[in-house]
Amino acid sequence: MIAITRYRVPDDADFTARMAPVLDALAACPGYVGGDLGRCVDDPELWALVTRWEGAGYYRRALGAVRMAFIPLSALAVDEPGAYEVIKTG
Repeated sequence: MIAITRYRVPDDADFTARMAPVLDALAACPGYVGGDLGRCVDDPELWALVTRWEGAGYYRRALGAVRMAFIPLSALAVDEPGAYEVIKTG
């Protein structure tokens, strides 16, 4: 499965540095396959954290494990569904 969390970041001066410990903590969780942090090329205030997991249960447990790292960034998150089942890979 993939998880996508988008963030609206008006001042990105330290967003990458603030997100690094979150990615590190997620990478240490069971079921983590990989992850990327990216910025929209058409709207530089819009960022996305995309992670890949062996299944939804792993993702949900990981969120609980890294909750303290995520909380300070949650105010920047766009409120929308973010967990997707992979149907086809290319």
